[in-house]
Amino acid sequence: MTSIAVVPGSFDPVTLGHLDVIARAANVFEEVHVVVVHNPDKSAMIPISRRVALIERAIADAVPNGRIIVRSWSMGLLVDYCTDVGAKVIVKGIRGAADVDYETPMAIVNRHLGRIETIFMMPNPQHAHVSSSLVRQVAALGGDVSPYVPPVVHEFLQGDADTTITALGSPE
Repeated sequence: MTSIAVVPGSFDPVTLGHLDVIARAANVFEEVHVVVVHNPDKSAMIPISRRVALIERAIADAVPNGRIIVRSWSMGLLVDYCTDVGAKVIVKGIRGAADVDYETPMAIVNRHLGRIETIFMMPNPQHAHVSSSLVRQVAALGGDVSPYVPPVVHEFLQGDADTTITALGSPE
């Protein structure tokens, strides 16, 4: 039986901390689904289709593991996606106590609704202070986000890599 895990998030944009958690999940599970979900509590900067493409490119560059599948999901509950693909585990990256407090109720509900367990995984300490929200704010104010995001995301946010943007497809 294949062990399948789902790593969900808004990934707006994907950060080096996200990639660290994804890579380490790929070392534990035989197959990892990175699922880009819409978070109604957040205002998105990057359309979902572009986020998927950016993650695919970042993983191809940084994670030498072909067992990672990147998808978007907006068809219902995350546990429904997990059931559809046969995943028994959700992996959530957490940076500290605030993330644990936020994620714990969802983990309990996911276990209740779909018998899906949640594993909390800490990112490498050098990335523990980085969030997509922080990256968006720094980028919007013209700051350098290159220490926090994969090169493909940095190029995309800079807007100076026409080939990168073209290769990622049209926006939603």
